[in-house]
Amino acid sequence: MKTERLIAAGPSFELEREHPGPVVGVDEAGRGPLAGPVVAAAVVLDHGRVPRGIDDSKKLSEKVRARICEELRAVALVGVGIATVEEIDEINILWASMLAMERAVAALGVAPGMVLVDGNRCPRWAHPSRPVIGGDALCLSIAAASIIAKQERDRMMIEYDRLHPGYGWASNKGYGSRAHMDALVRLGPTPLHRRSFAPVAQQVLAL
Repeated sequence: MKTERLIAAGPSFELEREHPGPVVGVDEAGRGPLAGPVVAAAVVLDHGRVPRGIDDSKKLSEKVRARICEELRAVALVGVGIATVEEIDEINILWASMLAMERAVAALGVAPGMVLVDGNRCPRWAHPSRPVIGGDALCLSIAAASIIAKQERDRMMIEYDRLHPGYGWASNKGYGSRAHMDALVRLGPTPLHRRSFAPVAQQVLAL
């Protein structure tokens, strides 16, 4: 499968226009954290109703992401897929991310004409698909998916922070910040920690 790498000033509909619709953009959030699920989003944009300011979610402030996410849910077709911590530990983070993407596309309830996936590979599915390296900065549909995925995962981690206080998940979202690592040593791992990740596995062994 050919991997696409494009050069552009920002996300556009250039890739979407090359394929029959509906064209789905897919991205995930949460591959790197030590805790919490991995979340993927699939988005079909209405070209006539595109929220202002869509870009790679990492480039946007929390306030802007929240605003765009709300607008996307009002005007676009959105699907969200989740792979649990247990699935991450069982099949590894790569395949759990692929599983979350599969579930996100399935949640749309439509047969895609093409799926544009951020990254260098696609899940093993029957859909016509195309990986796009850096797609969240190039393709509007993928950028929209990146915003939905990040917002949904951030929301989940804030809720998990209330259930498991002390690790700072409301701010670090499960990534290995100094505060999170200190709490992991002090408090030990929770059921939401990824035991297949080395820093967590070390603490499990220490206990």
